[in-house]
Amino acid sequence: MKVLLLKDPKDKDSGPDPYIKELGSYSLEATLIPVLSFEFTSLDSLFEKLSHPECYGGLVFTSPRALEAIKICLKEKSKKEAWSKSLKQMWNIKPTYVVGKATASLVEEIGLIPQGERAGNAEKLAEYICSREKPNSSALLFPCGALKREVLPTVLREKGIALESLTVYQTTQHPDLQESLSSYFSQQFAAIGPSTAEALQGAGIAVSCTAGSPTPQDLAAAIHTALHPHNCSVPH
Repeated sequence: MKVLLLKDPKDKDSGPDPYIKELGSYSLEATLIPVLSFEFTSLDSLFEKLSHPECYGGLVFTSPRALEAIKICLKEKSKKEAWSKSLKQMWNIKPTYVVGKATASLVEEIGLIPQGERAGNAEKLAEYICSREKPNSSALLFPCGALKREVLPTVLREKGIALESLTVYQTTQHPDLQESLSSYFSQQFAAIGPSTAEALQGAGIAVSCTAGSPTPQDLAAAIHTALHPHNCSVPH
């Protein structure tokens, strides 16, 4: 059976896409189609804040795109030098909280040490942060997208943990999406997480299943269950 997977392909240099591999373990043939485009914003403001780690209690990342914004900043020679010489070390004294392995991997690429990567979503990460942070401490810096969910900020605010959000990217529909989807007349849609599910539903698209956490394994298992509701065994 074929599955249309709405996500950006993994960089060719980093090997086979793990989602194609995991779906293949269920005998599902996946085709990747990019669904979103990203426009990065406020990069000067982002690096200005990153240049003052003494003003913050740590960092929070819930999206790989936020790390991509930082990597764009670091392409500038002077900023890269400042990061390597002192800023990276100063931030590593503080916690860097992340959701998921993909985000954690990008955090490591810029020389920081991720915490909380096993938290599968923003709700669980918020619980993790609350278990480690004290109320009324210095704010955590949260580079994020314009469509971020309010779960994490709300939970932290209720616990008295300050969070300073900065929108560093905008999300738009990929210009080729409609054309790419036109050849699939009987599709079911699976979401990799609550934010994606909400966005699809907001666009009038019914979501058949949502992954328990944003990993290839959980998405493949969710699709398998949705396609075989009466035979939910997972292959070993």
